[in-house]
Amino acid sequence: MAEEVPIGKSFAHLLRIFNPKPSQSRRQVVITLLSSLAAVLLALLLATFILWISGERPFSVFDKMWENATDSAKLYEMLDRSTPMMVSAVAVAVGFKMNLFNIGVEGQYLVGVFFAAVVASRLDTWAPLHVLIIFAVGMTAGSIWASIAAILKVKRGVNEVIVTIMLNQLALNLIDFLFSEYFRFTKPGGSLDVKTKPIPRSGWLPDLVQGKLGSFFLMGLIVVLLYWLLVFKSRFGFRLRASGLNAGAARTGGIASNRMIVASMLISGAVAGLIGMNYLLADSHAYGPSRPEGFGFSGIAVALLGRNHPAGIVGAAFLFSFLDTLNGPLQIDKVPQSIVMVIKAVILLAVVIVNEVVAVRVARRTADRTAAQLAVAGAAS
Repeated sequence: MAEEVPIGKSFAHLLRIFNPKPSQSRRQVVITLLSSLAAVLLALLLATFILWISGERPFSVFDKMWENATDSAKLYEMLDRSTPMMVSAVAVAVGFKMNLFNIGVEGQYLVGVFFAAVVASRLDTWAPLHVLIIFAVGMTAGSIWASIAAILKVKRGVNEVIVTIMLNQLALNLIDFLFSEYFRFTKPGGSLDVKTKPIPRSGWLPDLVQGKLGSFFLMGLIVVLLYWLLVFKSRFGFRLRASGLNAGAARTGGIASNRMIVASMLISGAVAGLIGMNYLLADSHAYGPSRPEGFGFSGIAVALLGRNHPAGIVGAAFLFSFLDTLNGPLQIDKVPQSIVMVIKAVILLAVVIVNEVVAVRVARRTADRTAAQLAVAGAAS
């Protein structure tokens, strides 16, 4: 009869596995950085080839990239565009760390921004308190919407990918119904720009740089910092990563995997509820059909390129937002704007390929190293 391993020893063993030594952690960061850079370079080479065979001028795109990189106005625009991408990527990355594919970030973002707009328009209080309430409502609404997928996953074993995809469409239809039937507000004079009731000035976010960069950019960086502290530096984060990497081993160590699934989805939904705060509190000051869409899916791309690492997420968000700023200049230069989408798509494809190759090689080296250590230990005994 096999000897039972005490829970305490199992947990200590898990700690050694999932919390590598500083040298190993630095090596992982370097590998992540180099693999992502290789993917970006490969994507640029392929995009150049595509432009060349299509009869376009490949270097005109790179000229526009250089012009944007040296234009302060475009850099401010890039930083502003990167903010919702960073927040969305954090929401996706929390699920990834639990081995959950939360494709429902888009729906959770829409639910969060809609209910935050409805509640915010009915308040007029001290400015900091007003903004905090708006943030809390958005996070709560997004978290509640994400909890549907978590409960179905835990109680019925329903795949979260299927549920969150369906919830995206359900969220869109539900919000459109509630907006058109109950919360539609038309300005005097019959304006075509129909939105919810405007948010009072006490609920607006000021600019960090007047007219150029919103203060939500700083809040986006804070969200990334909190993600790093929670997932990589806390006991909860260790349990989250352990459950995501090996649920069976985590259960052996006394970690309740189902509880971690629910917790990670709730956190992911809460972060998703913050994605639209820049649009709501700094741009539109109300919710309307003209709201920006696609942030949830952009977050998936940014999280993949950044390998779910905080620094990688920030860098990937800057890259994707920088590419987005090229649309206008490329149109003026008569270069197809679709080349930006091509570059993004090729980057993602290259990331998947390069990361898979790197993961296989790292796993093979780890296995060889472990086998060698076991052989030495067996010879010594």
